[in-house]
Amino acid sequence: MQVNESSKGMVSEINVTPLVDVMLVLLIIFMVTAPMMTQGVDVKLPQSSAPAIPSDDERLVVTVTQERKIYINDNLVEAGDLESKLAAITANGIDRKGVFLRADEQIPYGYVMEVMGLIREAGIDQIGMVTEPAKNPARNDHRKAKGRN
Repeated sequence: MQVNESSKGMVSEINVTPLVDVMLVLLIIFMVTAPMMTQGVDVKLPQSSAPAIPSDDERLVVTVTQERKIYINDNLVEAGDLESKLAAITANGIDRKGVFLRADEQIPYGYVMEVMGLIREAGIDQIGMVTEPAKNPARNDHRKAKGRN
């Protein structure tokens, strides 16, 4: 132990450098592993040039895959059970605002409309369609210019 010569007492200082080193290592570990821990249903969404709708509320997400499998959030649901499960969820008050519908771009429009009908029959009127942002902004500018002529 060190003794301070001027006050003849003990010096009790905490060295925080090792603590900072450990915290930085933990931060790096979490930053690397966090993206690997995300789960979800792989769906190729159609593209749209429409701006995103801001939303503060967390909503249910109904996903329709290319194989016509239906998921509520990340839980697989049979098409016949979709209406009853959504009705039960809304009856419990878990979903307050509506549903986001994610459908693979290869799914026929008619099937997407059937799923939307099941969602509406469950008592949910607010359905938001989820799309990917358009990758080619020049193509979208061309469409806008066409509409002005």
